[in-house]
Amino acid sequence: MLVKRYSPRTEKTYCYWIRYFIRYHGVRHPASMGPSEVQAFLEHLAVERYVAAAQNQALNALVFLYHHILDMPLGDIGTFSRAKRPRRLPVVLSHEEVMHVLNRVCGSMNLIATP
Repeated sequence: MLVKRYSPRTEKTYCYWIRYFIRYHGVRHPASMGPSEVQAFLEHLAVERYVAAAQNQALNALVFLYHHILDMPLGDIGTFSRAKRPRRLPVVLSHEEVMHVLNRVCGSMNLIATP
């Protein structure tokens, strides 16, 4: 990874996901595993762990492992479930709630809070 000028943070992240992959499959060597094991691992991340962005990181780490380190073609891993990102609605105060807060501010803080 140093030769390819990957950042130290990317190196650390890839090592984490590769170790996790190996442990998930019972400490088997990655050369003895193939596309079906990669698909099962990514499915595990989506269905049981509910991770979305990390699933992409894990996939990139495993592609790097098989292509650059083991020099083995990973082949077609098939389709797997993608983790869905949770929708996050912003929490905001209503106009009435803002006015209620501003009416309670007094002293020198009132000078800062009011326009």
